[in-house]
Amino acid sequence: MPESPLAVGADAPLFSAPLVTPDGEVEETALGELLGEKPVLLAFYTNDFSPDCVNEWCSFRDYDWFATGERVQVVGVSRSRTYTHKKFIDYLDLGFPLYTDRDLSIAESYGVKYRAFKIAARAKRSVFFIDRDGVIKYRWVGEHPLDPTRDSPPLGEIQRALEDVLGPLEEESFGFK
Repeated sequence: MPESPLAVGADAPLFSAPLVTPDGEVEETALGELLGEKPVLLAFYTNDFSPDCVNEWCSFRDYDWFATGERVQVVGVSRSRTYTHKKFIDYLDLGFPLYTDRDLSIAESYGVKYRAFKIAARAKRSVFFIDRDGVIKYRWVGEHPLDPTRDSPPLGEIQRALEDVLGPLEEESFGFK
């Protein structure tokens, strides 16, 4: 298992875990299955309903251009239970599925597992853009010195990374076509 976050160009670790979909269904789903459909923007976060994570997921929801044109799938990963994921998806009206990583083995395989204040194990807030071949094309990892959950993903930078691989995403029309 890597002790530091995986680098751009590395093969993404493949895994299978419970995945909660926006309609509340739960199914053991392999990352490889998702990559067979389209590239994945895998976003690690600490727990459902923590204030910093609510803000992060609201940002992803509000900047839905990540998924415009059905070209990218945004998928969250946290140690929260499937039941809590269902409530979190409903509460924020998310259109993204969420993986449950109860033992943090997924976070560990991506090199983003850590101990907050050397006590509580959790995943650093981080984002990995994985192409359909399973190669990491972009990564961002929160590096706050005391609590990495306080960093926020740079949405503009993530969009540029997606466009570098996929070409221009649909432009925001703000409801006007």
